Amino acid sequence: MTTDFEARIADLAKQGEERVANSFGPEWLPDDDPFGHERECEPTPRAAEIKRKLVTLDAVAPVLASNYLVKGWLTVNGLSVVYGPSNAGKTFVALGMAMHVAAGEPWMGCKVNAGPVLYIAAEGGAGVLNRLAAFKLENPHMAGAPFTLLPIGVDLHGSGDAKIIAALLSDQKPALVVVDTLARSIGEGDENTAKDTAMFVRNCDMMRELTGAHVMIIHHTGKDEERGARGSSALRAAVDTEILVSSSRSITSQKQRDMVAPEPLHFKLRSVRLGQDEDGEPVTSAVVEQTDKPLPIRKPLTGKNQVAMSALTDALRDYGRTGMGGEYPASCPVVAVEHWRDACAAHGLTNGVSESAARTAFMRAKTKLIDMDEVREFGGHVWKVRDDV
Repeated sequence: MTTDFEARIADLAKQGEERVANSFGPEWLPDDDPFGHERECEPTPRAAEIKRKLVTLDAVAPVLASNYLVKGWLTVNGLSVVYGPSNAGKTFVALGMAMHVAAGEPWMGCKVNAGPVLYIAAEGGAGVLNRLAAFKLENPHMAGAPFTLLPIGVDLHGSGDAKIIAALLSDQKPALVVVDTLARSIGEGDENTAKDTAMFVRNCDMMRELTGAHVMIIHHTGKDEERGARGSSALRAAVDTEILVSSSRSITSQKQRDMVAPEPLHFKLRSVRLGQDEDGEPVTSAVVEQTDKPLPIRKPLTGKNQVAMSALTDALRDYGRTGMGGEYPASCPVVAVEHWRDACAAHGLTNGVSESAARTAFMRAKTKLIDMDEVREFGGHVWKVRDDV
């Protein structure tokens, strides 16, 4: 005789079998068949598209061609964010990159795939006009590039403006659309919320899909530029490329989804005189000029580190040798470690204590200066890093 408990178990088992048999759920009906199997009709367009995109394992092959817009930095039809603190030069960098794409000229030594550019200067004002005028003045051979400026604010929180922009570009096949800045283009949305940021990204993606262009978003950092772009982390998760333009005038790839991150670039802003205003005062702007990597700024030595370095200076003066060959520097003097240790004692760094304590104090001083990249040691000899240049 079946108990109530056994009957309940059997009922639950039957329900489980039904769920397995129909993984779409009991509410799914044949009328919802996207491929038309039940009704023997054509599949829906979306179902057909998804089916076409299926790739079997035997069809997978390496992708050797790099699908770049700016080699090493931007991909064709990608989504990127260029961010940095105020006055770091990010708009100058973005304008320069965009103009080089439009003109088909290498940007800071990086190859580009040329194409028309739309630059949405949502912050408007005379600043962006003067920056472009300065670029044209300094690069007259690029003055005829297919570059279009839209100096008004747009609302990419809703889809209306994104559709309008895509429609305007429908016959141009743009390579790049720049949105400068996110804050002026998110409409009533809040850049700090994932929901509003996702809506903004969705509309940028719509422009990408409808035009085939790469969309670059210009954005700000918070108070600490090391913590990345301000606002919701949904933006960083969505973009293919993230580029930091720092206050130290460096351009660094912080994220690359499909490319190996390139080495950082460095630049300065060079002033360009455009003319004079109604009062006879000069009107200037600037252009980006690539520079070499700046030398690191060394902090002055203090305390025991300064005493140990002074002792090394004396030892090098009295006992230093040059031209020792091999792994030793060619042009700067080197000195035996013992002479440096004696000089440290003369400077009071290690005297007045036991021999063991003196050796320990010297080893600490030497190790500290080596860790600070102030001193190098090889084969029982030492020398100053600052002299080895």
